[in-house]
Amino acid sequence: MTQPTDQDLLARADAIASRAYAPYSRYAVGCAALTRDGRVIEGVNVENASYPLGVCAERATLSRAVCEGYGPGDFVVLAVTAPPCGGCRQWFHEMAVERVIFRHDGHEMTMTSGELLPQSFTLNR
Repeated sequence: MTQPTDQDLLARADAIASRAYAPYSRYAVGCAALTRDGRVIEGVNVENASYPLGVCAERATLSRAVCEGYGPGDFVVLAVTAPPCGGCRQWFHEMAVERVIFRHDGHEMTMTSGELLPQSFTLNR
């Protein structure tokens, strides 16, 4: 089985975005994460009338992955249909996502978690 390309992952993010629950913003976001073992896990944003209770597509994807047994260091690339918010950027750092691909102003961008959020919070053990 061949690994999906970055373009394949963005296409999957685009496709899953149609399942987003975004009745307030009408801004549907999709996300597809490639794990080290070759699995692709998808998620969408889910809004709520109490705005802070909504969930970004990226966090929904990573939460689903954690429920399925994945954790920090298991993510090679995460593709998302929009630029990630600051909170999601911290999640990428915490989950040690190697690369993040997203669209911004009509261009595709690829960045590491560190480039997206320099001086991020780190758990001191």
